[in-house]
Amino acid sequence: MKPLQISAKTALMLSKKLNVPLEQIMHMPQHILIKKLMEISEEEETKKEE
Repeated sequence: MKPLQISAKTALMLSKKLNVPLEQIMHMPQHILIKKLMEISEEEETKKEE
């Protein structure tokens, strides 16, 4: 499996947001990364509604 095709800046942002080491972000399967991002966006939306 090849690393994700994302910039270093994006990888750092995702690493901080997901509390996951940078190396793990770069080698995470794309579908899992998208699922985690969806979960985070849903959590942020519920916080805004409160």
